[in-house]
Amino acid sequence: MKTTELPRWASAFVLPVLNLLSALLVAALVIHLLGESPTESLGILIDSAVINPEGLSYTLFYASTFIFTGLSVSIAMKAGLFNIGSEGQMYLGGLGLTVVMLTLDHSLPAWLLIPAAMIGSALFGAAWAFLPGYLQARRGSHVVVTTIMFNFIAASLMNFIIVKYLIPEGQQNPASRVFSEAGAMPRLNEWFPVLGDTPLNVSFLIAIAALVIYGMMVWRSSWGYQLRATGLNQNAAHYAGVSISRMIIVAMLISGALAGLAAVNSVMGSTHYLSLNFPAGAGFIGIAIALMGRQHPVGIFLSSVLFGALIQGGFDLSLEKPNIPQETFIFIQGLIILFCGAMENLYAPAVLKLLNIRKG
Repeated sequence: MKTTELPRWASAFVLPVLNLLSALLVAALVIHLLGESPTESLGILIDSAVINPEGLSYTLFYASTFIFTGLSVSIAMKAGLFNIGSEGQMYLGGLGLTVVMLTLDHSLPAWLLIPAAMIGSALFGAAWAFLPGYLQARRGSHVVVTTIMFNFIAASLMNFIIVKYLIPEGQQNPASRVFSEAGAMPRLNEWFPVLGDTPLNVSFLIAIAALVIYGMMVWRSSWGYQLRATGLNQNAAHYAGVSISRMIIVAMLISGALAGLAAVNSVMGSTHYLSLNFPAGAGFIGIAIALMGRQHPVGIFLSSVLFGALIQGGFDLSLEKPNIPQETFIFIQGLIILFCGAMENLYAPAVLKLLNIRKG
């Protein structure tokens, strides 16, 4: 009997790997056209982003932010929602933690200040996701449209707030004042000196914990079953007693909170102040991570590390190979999004045919 659907292992592992290899092959062709050796370039990238301990530390630092934005998009996808607003929600999350920091960083100890700032980032991110979720649930406004609009609103609002209210008197840099030392996330090189002087901090461990909690909630709880049922078939979920509008709003609130927490690594773990455009596209990369990782914790982690390695390795490679500009790796990210998103089922018919031949 012929198989009509791919098994889970094929759709969750084989297809993403084939899509990734396709994107890398096209990237290798581009590097060749730029006059450089693809194999040599790949060796430099892997060495600087994975093998070198300091480079790996930077890779995991970038991955820490991407895990949160990937989770933000994934939890919404499980409810059948395409949250494109993680960028804006992360931006507002940065404002939330900054408000806490500027208010309390000279009066609270670190063990109270850091959790309070994290709560502030989650609350502001969730608040920014609430209205798109409410409009989808109660008014039928499509969440894709509203979250895109809210990204632009967030950028304009943050530009106004930072320039108007947060720049210290007498300074020109569009950023808040530097937080006190109590507001700095502990860095992992304090425990593992081999990591070098890098910004990798406790946010990475918090991101791993978030992946575990996400996996347990989505696949090991009744609420997760209701969430997935809503995403697969809203009518069936409704007849099973699930409040669709409530589930949509709750899913968007959690999605926004996770995006807001992504700001913790960037702001408290690295710069220690709020600056313009600090998300730097991390919210949009989260979309690619959720698609490539198939909304699974392991897939999200591996995809986040991959994109972190592209940023870290790409920076070093562009220094060693001037013919390969830094923008090439934005192009490679776009290729991965193309193959793992719009063309995610490109190889599905061939894999299905191969499986049927083996069974026959």
